[in-house]
Amino acid sequence: MTEPPDHCVRVRGASEHNLRNVDVDIPRDAFVAFTGVSGSGKSSLAFGTLYAEAQRRYFESVAPYARRLLQQVGAPHVHEITGLPPAVALQQRRGAPSSRSTVGTITTLSNLVRMLYSRAGTYPPGAERLEAESFSPNTVAGACPRCSGLGVVHDVTEDLLVPDPSLSIRDGAIAAWPGAWQGANLRSIVAGLGIDIDRPWRKLRKKDRDWLLWTDEQPSVLIKPERDRIDYGYYGTFWSARKHVMHVLADSKSQQMRDRAMRFVRSVPCPDCGGSGLRPEALAVTFAGHTIADVNARALTDLVDRLRPTAELSDASAATSSAESGETTEVAVRICADLVARIEVLLDLGLGYLSLDRASTTLSPGEMQRMRIATQLRSGLFGVVYVLDEPSAGLHPADAEPLLDVLQRLKASGNSLFVVEHDMDVVRRADWVVDIGPGAGQHGGRVLYSGPIDGFERVESSTADHLFGRAAPFDHETRTPHGWLHLRGVTRHNLHDVTVDVPLCVLTAVTGVSGSGKSTLVTQVLAEVVRTYLGVVAEADDETGETDLEVDVHDVTGLEAFDRLVRVDQRPIGRTPRSNLATYTGMFDAVRKLYAATEEAQARGYTAGRFSFNVPEGRCETCQGEGFVAVELLFLPGSYGPCPTCRGARYNADTLEVTHRGENIADVLAMTVDDAAKFLADVPAAARSLDTLRDVGLGYLRLGQPATELSGGEAQRIKLATELQRARRGHALYLLDEPTSGLHPADIALLLRQLHRLVDAGNTVVLVEHDLDVIANADWVIDLGPGGGDEGGQVVAIGRPNEIAAVKGSATAPYLARRLALP
Repeated sequence: MTEPPDHCVRVRGASEHNLRNVDVDIPRDAFVAFTGVSGSGKSSLAFGTLYAEAQRRYFESVAPYARRLLQQVGAPHVHEITGLPPAVALQQRRGAPSSRSTVGTITTLSNLVRMLYSRAGTYPPGAERLEAESFSPNTVAGACPRCSGLGVVHDVTEDLLVPDPSLSIRDGAIAAWPGAWQGANLRSIVAGLGIDIDRPWRKLRKKDRDWLLWTDEQPSVLIKPERDRIDYGYYGTFWSARKHVMHVLADSKSQQMRDRAMRFVRSVPCPDCGGSGLRPEALAVTFAGHTIADVNARALTDLVDRLRPTAELSDASAATSSAESGETTEVAVRICADLVARIEVLLDLGLGYLSLDRASTTLSPGEMQRMRIATQLRSGLFGVVYVLDEPSAGLHPADAEPLLDVLQRLKASGNSLFVVEHDMDVVRRADWVVDIGPGAGQHGGRVLYSGPIDGFERVESSTADHLFGRAAPFDHETRTPHGWLHLRGVTRHNLHDVTVDVPLCVLTAVTGVSGSGKSTLVTQVLAEVVRTYLGVVAEADDETGETDLEVDVHDVTGLEAFDRLVRVDQRPIGRTPRSNLATYTGMFDAVRKLYAATEEAQARGYTAGRFSFNVPEGRCETCQGEGFVAVELLFLPGSYGPCPTCRGARYNADTLEVTHRGENIADVLAMTVDDAAKFLADVPAAARSLDTLRDVGLGYLRLGQPATELSGGEAQRIKLATELQRARRGHALYLLDEPTSGLHPADIALLLRQLHRLVDAGNTVVLVEHDLDVIANADWVIDLGPGGGDEGGQVVAIGRPNEIAAVKGSATAPYLARRLALP
């Protein structure tokens, strides 16, 4: 092994997670790549050990009482670390689950923009100057009273209230009105008001239609006796469709009625603030002729162009300008110059298509991380270790290049870069490689190599095989489509009147630079039209709590080919430690039945339910089946320890007395997938699940590993394995959003084989992808672009991979041509 240079971070005896008493020396002031297959222990060394120790040392200097207010990580399991500078972690995290968190708030650019409008904006004659917080929708001073700063209100719309305008009121045109006697009552009232209830809705006067739907008036109408309905007259009170829906939502105690009323409600831009979330006083202030809402909605590339003229004014011209408007004063010049400098860093990272009001919940982890990198680049820190988690994840190769340039700028500023990475193009740019392996989980945790990249070629390692071209390429025969799904006039986000043809019974990769519209097309448009056709209720997003919005598609043909829709994404498989690999895949049901069938269990009268750690009969009551208990350490960060009663087994002593082949149910949960596959080989239902999990490269995971400990890539592969184990016939559409994100090339090869298995079974697979190996091995490619945001949303190229590689004007083409070794 090559001797490391001086000025190293020296780690001795690291045992965090699966690390095996690791000793390693890592140079400072260098770009260091931590590599290895998924689950090998890279993050355990970089984040769980190095960053955790740096943070622990910093908190040691903080007053004990103040430590309680800080989010701390526990002390890592390591004997000694020397030469470790302060560290900053830039991890992959999804947007905060709040509609109030935006690009502007994350980057702090919104603070500068609000200050610009407060101090240098043009106010209406006689208007008082507003403080900066009055331009924020997140403060009482600035929030629109009607929508409380959210920019949206929940209200009914005519197309939901009246889904079929060819019907008459008697036939149920106003679907939002109640049924049975109340509906008949309202129809009688409308007839008593002189409106024809037998005339088709669309042929009624618009004045009458609007009144029936929206009025707040509630006239009382004398209803005369009617044969077969009422024997005496009475006065009935009218309710408009909107008033009835809002009344049910506000006052009804019946969840069934509330659920029905919600079918007629949609989130729409607030009519008072136009969706900006701001008060009228703030919207009346302009800068360069634009309101703050206009500025927040513009792409960053456009925003820079509008701010640059002011930023480039000389100090002399600013000092002599009129102070009345404020737009060319020294204050305006200084704020605009700072804004331009900060935004240009984001442009360098390929984020120019974003706008300041873009909600963080719509951002990918890669976009979030690049924004944090931009913030750090402007901070001017020196002598810091930046620990980054796959900065290239979710990036098109064209976007990865400027990211690497920015990282080099961080290093050139006197900092160290410790980067956990799977992209071999990024690894090639590193000064030093620390390769962990050889396998995942218990088969990993050892340092295979630590040294300059040139010496890595001589190492027997899966990473080295892929880095230096020794790995056997995946090969398959390109398929011919068996029909087409035609989408005409697609309009959603930056897709405007787009026409797309999706081939059936093949694997299609949807490509393009970040922000080009890939995820919009696949996970929203395609998912929505197929879901609507199949009559499947939309699932609420785990983070935003919202379902997909309606999409505008002029015409769709070919939907009859599908009988099922499967979305496989990187959302967690559960939100609590009680959800785990075994319970999600369903294999645990078979395991519980196996133990219930033992002689001991039958003699005691135990059923399968007894072997669940979620029921009182079988679980440990001390920890309620969690396996651990919280430990409050007062001035130190709180911690968790094994339950003192069950010692982490989750079950009570009586339940653990039942064994199968010498192992109790807790022992099975502690097994890895690989070990469990041998132990449960004669249990068909469990064996099928375990074999598919191994096929997608998850043999190292423990059956009882909590869902909260799984990465997004692991969660996605678990979902895929769950689908693969289901022996279903028919034609399903599988939609995947960047399935290779967070995967080592060796794991990508495993995943690719399973995706092609789905196609071989007669299904259609469509995936959003940046990985060139997957794109090169797809049957068909749909390339979007040419840029991101407003510069994207068009179909640039469509065809087989070798055809895409030859298309001029495609950002994907040159990289794909290089991967295919085309001239």
